[in-house]
Amino acid sequence: MRLPTHPNDLDKKRIERALKARKRYRYVVPRVLGTEGGYRIESACCSRNIDPEGGVVDIALMLFDAEEGTWQLFRKNHGTRLWELDSTHPRLAAALDLLNDDSERKFWQ
Repeated sequence: MRLPTHPNDLDKKRIERALKARKRYRYVVPRVLGTEGGYRIESACCSRNIDPEGGVVDIALMLFDAEEGTWQLFRKNHGTRLWELDSTHPRLAAALDLLNDDSERKFWQ
């Protein structure tokens, strides 16, 4: 029986450290939470676009596909409250680069 590789403390710390380089909402401190097969990122909603009260909202879900050896990056559709696949990446760093840039404001809304 093979143990799941994610979540783990090493990659959780890598994600937390990488998020410090994001371009949007740098004045909030996002939380990285382990979830089955990956990590969920949440943060206070400073724009108040999603939560007028400024509560905590989902930002991204990052799952590792062990069969493909790729990272799946999901964004939250806050209207339907469902996760939507945004992109697939061969390396965690590539997914984090996209999440940190977020020029289309798909994650940091």
